[in-house]
Amino acid sequence: MNTTPKPTEAVEPVDERLPLGTLLLYGLQHVLVMAAAPITAAFLIGHTLDLPDDVTVGLMSAIFLACGLAGILQSVGAFGFGARLPFVQVPGGAPLVIFLAIAQATDLQTATGAVILTGLFYFLALPFFTRLLKYFPPIVIGTMLLLVAINLIRIFGGLITGRPGSPEFASMGGIALALVTIACTVLFARCLSGIWQRIAVMLGLLAGATVAVLSGAMSFDNVLTGPVVAFPQPFPFGMPKFDLFASLPLLIFCVVSMTEATGQTLATAEIVGRKGDHKAIVPRNIRADALGSLFGGCFGTSLIITSGENIGIIRATGVRSRYVTIAAGAMLVLLALIAPLGRLAHAVPTAVVAGTAVIVFAIIGVMGINILRKVDFDQNGNMFTLAAALAMGILPIVVPGFYSAFPQHLQIVLGNGLAMGTLTAVLVNILFHHLGTSRQPRNGGAAAPLDASKGD
Repeated sequence: MNTTPKPTEAVEPVDERLPLGTLLLYGLQHVLVMAAAPITAAFLIGHTLDLPDDVTVGLMSAIFLACGLAGILQSVGAFGFGARLPFVQVPGGAPLVIFLAIAQATDLQTATGAVILTGLFYFLALPFFTRLLKYFPPIVIGTMLLLVAINLIRIFGGLITGRPGSPEFASMGGIALALVTIACTVLFARCLSGIWQRIAVMLGLLAGATVAVLSGAMSFDNVLTGPVVAFPQPFPFGMPKFDLFASLPLLIFCVVSMTEATGQTLATAEIVGRKGDHKAIVPRNIRADALGSLFGGCFGTSLIITSGENIGIIRATGVRSRYVTIAAGAMLVLLALIAPLGRLAHAVPTAVVAGTAVIVFAIIGVMGINILRKVDFDQNGNMFTLAAALAMGILPIVVPGFYSAFPQHLQIVLGNGLAMGTLTAVLVNILFHHLGTSRQPRNGGAAAPLDASKGD
């Protein structure tokens, strides 16, 4: 039977198959931008818990493997797992902090058990969570993207400066490397054209790395030292222990993670121009997050969740094919298994990678602003929804420790600016537009054609 598409059948941009060389180039760009997260996660766990170097290196390989396989699953989509969108997966910052807190309060076996329990809990909570998707209109999604940008810029800005109080804090060399990387990225986007303009982010990172080599901040001395092939070890800390009470903070964060995944799914589906009901694919995304976290937990990692980082890459390049992130996932698997590649990725200075990440996250914020431009702020409900969400979301981001006097279990949600901002946006939007009669525009006129305040 002839399966050749008819001339009238147009392939959606998200399903476009690119030439192999182009595919690998764009995939590499995704990997270079998100590589900081797995590397940072492994060394944060190793340094915080005082693990031996070989255990830390093995953990980094495990994180790369889990991220790569989960990213492929998200992009391919099979048996109800994966949104079939161009996603990459990373170890989330907030769940990593919770993982470390559990490990310090109990032990690593209990922390590993908490990750596995949370992966299973995703499946139990998902049917209830999907009923709430109608309460995520454009004003909530736009607010969420803006808060994602602010939160991630703060986190990666902290990676550029280093730990406060340390001798290297805010060193001129590190900040200069980050600024050079950002400046080169902007210049490449302005001066180049065609495919070169689309990979401006990657070229900016490579330019920053080149400056680091010339200045002596980057060395290749240890890249070829050690084994060539690395196989991550299952349960590197021993067989997991399952303690429901100790796992509670991570289980609570699971709901926050599903909220983040919802916003990222709807935003990405909109950006790539996917047809159909975007909300229908949210459960597929969350199931893939759950499976990736289960797999990662078995190899000693924290939760592996959908990344907002590559949303900025998609917007910057205009390349919307999910086959690009399939290629990126395959490269992450290679990074996990071929040890010199992983050591090469680790050799790139944190300031260069974080500088690249900052410009990408700023693009995510611009995307949020673009969505909010379509919202009618002459309506009191929309104005107060955004104002309240930004107030509750930005406070814990710009004032760390704002809720430090509150009980520990409340700080998990209250101290997460993205979670608080999103939750506030949803609740205030419900208050104005789903309870009783919807408020009229302040100027007395009709609502805008795109009534972004409506939840369904």
